[in-house]
Amino acid sequence: MLIVDRTEAAALLDDKSLVEALREAFREGATVPARHHHKIKVPGAPDATLLLMPAWQQGKVLGVKLANVFPGNTAGKPAVTAAYILFDANDGSPLALIDGGELTARRTAATSVLAATYLARADATRLLVVGTGRIAHHLARVYKACLPNLHGITVWGRNPAHAKTLADNLARASITATPVSDLGQAVRAADIVTCATLSTAPLVKGEWLREGQHIDLIGGFTPAMREADTAAIARARIVVDTFAAVDEAGDLLTPMREGALDRTKIADLAALAKGTAPPRRSPQEVTLFKSVGNALEDLAAATLVWRKKSAGGT
Repeated sequence: MLIVDRTEAAALLDDKSLVEALREAFREGATVPARHHHKIKVPGAPDATLLLMPAWQQGKVLGVKLANVFPGNTAGKPAVTAAYILFDANDGSPLALIDGGELTARRTAATSVLAATYLARADATRLLVVGTGRIAHHLARVYKACLPNLHGITVWGRNPAHAKTLADNLARASITATPVSDLGQAVRAADIVTCATLSTAPLVKGEWLREGQHIDLIGGFTPAMREADTAAIARARIVVDTFAAVDEAGDLLTPMREGALDRTKIADLAALAKGTAPPRRSPQEVTLFKSVGNALEDLAAATLVWRKKSAGGT
């Protein structure tokens, strides 16, 4: 069994290869059971959660991501840790053990960019990144790598100092980005708006949107979390990475309760990849991709790591 740490996983999961691996995975499909959640008692700290996310392709590969969420961690310990185990689906033999944090961060950003290849305008040049954490850095990098027309990147965060830090870090990766303080003005100016926050109050407002924009919502994964208001959702054509988002994400649940969103009008990314649902339908259409994470994405990324590592790639 191959062992792949964070550094090696980062080297093996190059942006363009990962986006194309995800495209192929969404076309082929996989069996993706419901994720499992288990509460873990932690003495003197809040309850932790163990998550298991399995997926498999018959006769090919099967895998499971094990993620631990320990919200009481202190002293620099991450609240979320993860590992991915990949197996041969023909005989059950283990193929690889991969750092789950790096795999998750990179497949999350790559999935959003994959959706943008179908939903964003081909002539989009201006990207706004809302959020300043680890995923935000990956998003800026993958968008820049895979959408070559992008030449203007701006960054907004609740803490302006964090936005400047992200812009500086991107500069060290040869990506020019400008921190901004006025979110409304930045949204209006962008062709693509990608959000990776833990916000519980809407950040992107429908009144700021204009024709032809693409909105990408990544951060909210519970009913209490929202990155866009109901007016923004009502203006857009909605695509999800998994239909589980319809029942889990506040960005969709609240507008549905308010009668502003018809769940039967929502498409998934697999339909776009397979060609059973159309990509962007007009230059004027406002599109929105909502992701909550799909075990198929983890399986695709892990398979790519295993194949490249087995072939001697780095």
